[in-house]
Amino acid sequence: MKLFVAEHIEKVYSTYKALDDVSIDVSENTIFGLLGPNGAGKTTLIRIINQITAPDSGHLYFGGEPLQQKHTAMIGYLPEERGLYKKMKVGEQAMYLAQLKGLQKSEAKKRLQHWFDKFDIGNWWNKNVEELSKGMQQKIQFIVTILHEPKLLIFDEPFSGFDPINADLLKTEILELQKKGATIIFSTHNMSSVEELCNDIVLLDKAQVVLSGSVKDIRKSFRKNVWEIVYTHNNNSDNLLQLPPHYTVLHSATEANETTMHIKLQQNEAPNNLLNTILAQKQIISFREILPTMNEIFIENVTKN
Repeated sequence: MKLFVAEHIEKVYSTYKALDDVSIDVSENTIFGLLGPNGAGKTTLIRIINQITAPDSGHLYFGGEPLQQKHTAMIGYLPEERGLYKKMKVGEQAMYLAQLKGLQKSEAKKRLQHWFDKFDIGNWWNKNVEELSKGMQQKIQFIVTILHEPKLLIFDEPFSGFDPINADLLKTEILELQKKGATIIFSTHNMSSVEELCNDIVLLDKAQVVLSGSVKDIRKSFRKNVWEIVYTHNNNSDNLLQLPPHYTVLHSATEANETTMHIKLQQNEAPNNLLNTILAQKQIISFREILPTMNEIFIENVTKN
């Protein structure tokens, strides 16, 4: 079932078109990547989902019914630009924001204590926000975003300000939220995180959708028929691997008794031909197709558009 659907969304600011016939659908219990270069329209779409602004035309649906004000309580939004009050104490502010989301004081405190303990930041409860690092502030905002257990979570560059250890911690929590039933819209420029976390994506450029679908299917659709092969050297280790001229070697590296090669085949050639050619000469350790990364696909599609 689709939790959120946007159909033919248009948004114009004066003479600037921010969204041009944009349609997306986000299935329940998935992590959906909202991608695009700066100025592509991502923030405008997020603001429309949160009903901060309205589209000029098009239709929006949440849980199968037209998007309404009541749905804002079912959405948690972590913006890229942080918005904590620097002079307030951390616990006081977290309690205030939790109650704004509709939680009773006792329940808010109980849930906050759980998350503060989980993130090992309980000793920051009575500190002023301005005493926290950017990463610490990010943890606080993440907690208050998810605390009311919304159906839809929107994370805009959630790993900004985090070191690798804390970024990994946050990734683990995002995946855990998905396992528990949350639906997540994830906006980022970090394409490795997209490959790691997202089920589906939409790529916006110049206010339009230029690519959409599952990450797995998109990577396959851009395949270049490039294969990685790792083989060991036999007794005649000085003998070079003999390949037909129509194979293009993109990379070759030898370490100890192993050689790794990346070989591009002609467009419709079966990889079994390459495999048989090498089997006749070498002992193969591994053989796999190299699919384009989401970063490569992003650059190719944004550049050509």
